Formats: sequence, C-alpha cells, structure tokens
Amino acid sequence: MSPYLLFPCYLALALVPLGMTWYLGYPPRPFWDELSSAIALTGFAILLVEFVLSGRFRVISGRLGIDATMRFHQLAARPLTLLLLVHPFLYTMPFKPSLPWDATRQLTLDVEGWSLVSGLAAWVLLAVVVGAAMFRDQLPYRYEAWRVSHGIGAALIALFGAHHAMESGRYSDHPMFIGFWLAMVGLALSTLAMVYVGRPLLQLRHPYRVTSNRPIALKTRELVLEPARGRALDFDAGQFAWLTLDRSPFSIREHPFSICSAPCDTDRLVFVIKQAGDFTNRIGEVAIGAPAYLDGPHGGLVLTGRDSRGFVFIAGGVGVAPILSILRQLFVTNDPRPMKLFYGNRIREQMIYADELRVMSGVLDLESVHVLSEPPSGWTGEVGQIDSALIQRHCRRGEQSDWLYVICGPTAMINSVEDALTEIGVPAGQIVSEKFSYL
Repeated sequence: MSPYLLFPCYLALALVPLGMTWYLGYPPRPFWDELSSAIALTGFAILLVEFVLSGRFRVISGRLGIDATMRFHQLAARPLTLLLLVHPFLYTMPFKPSLPWDATRQLTLDVEGWSLVSGLAAWVLLAVVVGAAMFRDQLPYRYEAWRVSHGIGAALIALFGAHHAMESGRYSDHPMFIGFWLAMVGLALSTLAMVYVGRPLLQLRHPYRVTSNRPIALKTRELVLEPARGRALDFDAGQFAWLTLDRSPFSIREHPFSICSAPCDTDRLVFVIKQAGDFTNRIGEVAIGAPAYLDGPHGGLVLTGRDSRGFVFIAGGVGVAPILSILRQLFVTNDPRPMKLFYGNRIREQMIYADELRVMSGVLDLESVHVLSEPPSGWTGEVGQIDSALIQRHCRRGEQSDWLYVICGPTAMINSVEDALTEIGVPAGQIVSEKFSYL
C-alpha cells in the first residue's frame, strides 16, 4: 500500500461511526449532546486504530518510517485522551432510563448499572495509561513493567469502552454499530496477540546465539550473533532490530539496537551497544552461546530508494553504528561517490572502529572528520560540537543541494544538526534521520 493511502485509510476508519449515525437518521438532540456523542464515537474508533499503529507492522512503518508512526501514536494520544475525558461533561440531557415512547432515546441519557461501571472504568484507565506513558521516564519502575501495564491497560480500555458504547450509547446499540465495534475491538486485541504471542512464536523458528561479546570502547561493547541455522536476517544497511537476549522470546525484555554489520555479511549480525541503562549496563554479563531472538528489520535510515550524488554522514556516539553498516556495504560494492563522515564524541576513548574507518578512506572517496568536545592534549581533529560552521568548513558550496545527509545519534544532537543543516540551506528532502524521543 502506498504511504499516501495510509492516512486516508486511517481517517476513513475514524469517520465510519459518524457516517453510520448519519445513515441511521435519528432525530437530533441538543448541540452539545450530539457533539459529545460525536467525540466519543470518533475518539473510540481512533483509539482502536492506534493499536495497529503501535504494533510495529512493517506494512505500515516500513512505508512511513517507524519513528513517524510511533511519534504519531504518542502525540495523537494526548488530544484524543483529553477529548474522551471531557466528553461526558458536555451532555445536557438528564441521566434517566429511556422512556417507552422514546425509541431513539432523544430525550434521556440511559447510562446506569454495568454500562456506567464500564464507562467509568474505561475513563479512569485511559487517564492512567496515557499519563503513565507521558511521564514514563519519571516513574519508579522499569521499562518492562511499564510495557506490560501499558498493554494490559490498553486491552481493558478497549473492552470496557466497547461494553459502555454498546450498552449505553444512543447509536452504538444498533446491530450495525455493534458489528463495527466488535470488528474494531477484535482488530485491536489481535494486534496485542500478535505482539505478545504471534511474533515470539515466529522468532522461535529463527533462533540466534551469541558468538562474541567484547568491549570496543569506553562503556561500549560489540555483540555478534549468528543464526542457529540458515542465513542471518535480511535487512537494508542502516536498519535496526528489537533484541531479546539470554531468555525466551516471550520475555517482555527486548530493546532496539542498530545493526552495525553490512547486509552482505549473511552469516552473522553485529550490534554496538552503549552501557547506559538498566539493561545495557549488564550487557557484558551475556555469555557466549546464550540464545538471542530478533524482531526486525525496522527503520528507514537507509539509502535504498534514495538517489544522491554524494553523502554526508553525521553521527554522535554509538549513533555511528547504522552509518557504519551503510559504509561497510558501500565499501564492499566499492561505491565511487564522494562521502564525508562527521563523527562526534565527548572523549577519544569513546570512538569506535577508527582503524576500519581509516582503511575505508583508502578505498572509498571518504573523508572522516572526528569531533571531540573534551579533546586530549595534542588532539589535531575538530573540537566542540557538530554545528553549521563546522559542516561548512568541510563541505564545499553546492554540496548542500544535491548530497544526502544521514544523521544518527541522541535526539538532542539530531535536532541540533537538523537546525544547522537548514541554516546552511540543505533542503529538508535531503536530510534523513530517525528519532525515538518525542517529549
């Protein structure tokens, strides 16, 4: 499916409930009551579609970019939640049982008993689940615990919300609406089943094992995986995978890491991992021979489908990993196009694969520019941050318009570099990056 059709499909699903209310042709109620119902119907439909957006399905994320789909999922949840939380307070009609002569419930809001309980449960859970996601970094428990609670909470919101809609909604008790809600809730729950059960079952068919786990720089390790049988994962240079180490693929503990090896290296996969968190600080404890499972490939930080006269690669810290994958593939194919690599670190001891980059520079038309913010005595490279002035010192006039700029690193660094490139006149279409923090 074309990426240009994905948003219209999303919008169409969201508007189906409004179309069905128009088709039913019930007599109108006061404006605020109809507005409240419209918010609830459309909002609940969007909420159920969001399950699919968050499911890491490549048919969607592979076309839009997984960072774009996840960013949309996170940002759309905020106004959607606000509207759904506000909608009960917009009703003006009395909360009373429906009258015998009022077949379309034009005069009362028949919300009582279990439908009231399920609606209140969905309302409270929605506020808690979305609030916990927005402030996840400030919560006193690990990512894995948050992920489990997020999935369970989302499933309960879907079930309670559907019950409330079909039992107390003026429109949603119609068989046409009931069929729609059952199909949408089924789609949402099927997405969760695929994420937590289906994918792990598929991963069991393609296990890997750890064949190397060694330090290569300060608090940075190189992890090598080999498939237990057959070839390694097919991927495009620059992509990443979610990695589960030394445990069952049904474990909640999985984390995304960029693949550092080249796609032509079909016997193994190489990952570069910085020790900077609960999971990664213990990466050195993973033993040789430990099982590993992958969900991937994902990501759009690739050259595939992009034509360019030359390349500028800009990396911060271990953000050089996907760029090394790209460079290794270009090295194997002996690509003749000119390239520049700006590689920023805090100190020299954080630099990785410097010797390999020197070898590449002798074969490829590659200029490597190393940048340290805290250089040692005698350092002859660049000092400070990668900014517009530094880029302009090394890029000739004219390269801005027809070269491709590929950026990977911490989100703050990506934002800063994108601003710097815009400042020197690089068109937005020539900048490729992926971000996974959206606060």
